[in-house]
Amino acid sequence: MSGLIGKKIGMTSLFDDMGRIRPCTVIEAGPCTITQIKDQSKDGYDAIQLSYDDLSKKKINMSTSGHFKKSNSEPKKKIVEFKNFRNKELKLLKLGMELKLNDVFRENDFLDVKSISKGKGFQGVVKRHNFSGVGESTHGQHNRLRAPGSIGAGSTPSRVFKGMRMGGRMGGKSIKQQNLKILKINDDENLVYVSGSVPGYRNSYVILEK
Repeated sequence: MSGLIGKKIGMTSLFDDMGRIRPCTVIEAGPCTITQIKDQSKDGYDAIQLSYDDLSKKKINMSTSGHFKKSNSEPKKKIVEFKNFRNKELKLLKLGMELKLNDVFRENDFLDVKSISKGKGFQGVVKRHNFSGVGESTHGQHNRLRAPGSIGAGSTPSRVFKGMRMGGRMGGKSIKQQNLKILKINDDENLVYVSGSVPGYRNSYVILEK
């Protein structure tokens, strides 16, 4: 499994070959530096570690600088490990090598994009689970517009079942959007245009996997 690390820039739209308008997400992907290569004999599995985005000098400690010193590269903010590489692929990679968009992806390829969704804080059942609310539809209630209603039975079983949909913290979860098509690649600015929407806020880190 190969991939890159990037940032979500925003959304736009493109026209395809049929003249249809296609909504897409613009992602700045790479260039990423290889900071560690793991193999089956030494680590028990095959993987590479990629780094992305410049790190402030104030936030560089000795362990971070020592780790990046092995690959003769500058310390970066985001570090991600990509697994399931073949031995032939690992032999072509070297510490400190820089991977760019055209090294991994091509136009019309399909990829998976992983990111953290927008955090929305504590939300009620109407927003979180699309409940319609009790409203004024029954029993003459006038102050229960967005209430969840009854959440359990009476004397039997005298408890609320696990998994009951209720109010709570919403968003801020790791989400993977699968099989998104690459509509366009701009190598000069390291931009990739992916069909559809991608989780996360603007400038949030995303992981692109092939």
